Amino acid sequence: MSAIRLLVLGAVRQHGRAHGYQVRNDLEYWGAHEWSNAKPGSIYHALKQMAKQGLLHAHEIAPSTAGGPPRTEYEITDAGTEEYFTLLREALTSYDQKMDIKSAAIGFVVDLPRGEAVTLLKERTRRIDDWRSAVTEHYVPEEGPEQLGHIGEVMNLWIHTADAEGEWTRGLIARIEGGAYTFAGEGDPFVGVLAEDQQNPYATGESHPGDAR
Repeated sequence: MSAIRLLVLGAVRQHGRAHGYQVRNDLEYWGAHEWSNAKPGSIYHALKQMAKQGLLHAHEIAPSTAGGPPRTEYEITDAGTEEYFTLLREALTSYDQKMDIKSAAIGFVVDLPRGEAVTLLKERTRRIDDWRSAVTEHYVPEEGPEQLGHIGEVMNLWIHTADAEGEWTRGLIARIEGGAYTFAGEGDPFVGVLAEDQQNPYATGESHPGDAR
């Protein structure tokens, strides 16, 4: 799975309709440029590719105030919405992932109904437990990593990672079941996007091409 697809679809969906620089600005606001491959070039490329694939609809509007070609705004399509939720559900349940995919999934978890989010996260803990069990078929944590030479440190790392992520996920489930956060269908969601004229405190400071992409 590509984290950039989930991130870009989610960002466009939150805005309703957004141009490339808005999407980039939001992802930087979320810190995604630090923990994912959501760099300017990959963001603009993803927007154009998903428009070609029918996941986004591209609207050409008046030229930007900086001049140049007409600015393009993107709107998620029905197919894009279906793809977005497919990616989100897969990312919430799959354990064997890179940090960027896991982080993106948690960032968008409130787009789901509360009950479904809990169900998906419980499936995630089940898969973590299954994966841990598969490791301990070959490695006994209680005997320490030395039993397998220095390679045992790799399995020791896997076990500690699984235990930490399982504990964190169960804590998140408890918070959600306890009423934390606003999920789909429960009222006004948390506003996690920047307004058109709102300054981004986390911007990289790089120039952008007049919002033209």
